[in-house]
Amino acid sequence: MAIARFPVVVLDCPDPQRLAAFYGALLDWPVARDDPDMSFIRAEYGDGIGFQKVDGFTPPQWPGQDVPQQMHIDVDVDDLDTAEAAVLELGATKHEHQPGTTFRVFLDPAGHPFCLCSG
Repeated sequence: MAIARFPVVVLDCPDPQRLAAFYGALLDWPVARDDPDMSFIRAEYGDGIGFQKVDGFTPPQWPGQDVPQQMHIDVDVDDLDTAEAAVLELGATKHEHQPGTTFRVFLDPAGHPFCLCSG
């Protein structure tokens, strides 16, 4: 027996509305709640990501562990080059450390690492 309906991962950040717009565009998920302190995007089938405002937010410093990432999002894509151009246009930054060939590491507008993966 499940005790919950849908999981929602919540990311701390300085600007929930900006991060909801970024990930909503990246995943093609609509913004379900658009508030300055807490915003959500939700997939058609129910899964979602929340973005919670934290004053004095410090972004993770990956790959170092002084400020660990604690979690990150992997997004499967058909073409890494096309997807890279799209996320850069949305406001992501390509991380200087690229440890693999079947994925690329980026930072979202709040500094959270995420990966575009193929294969």
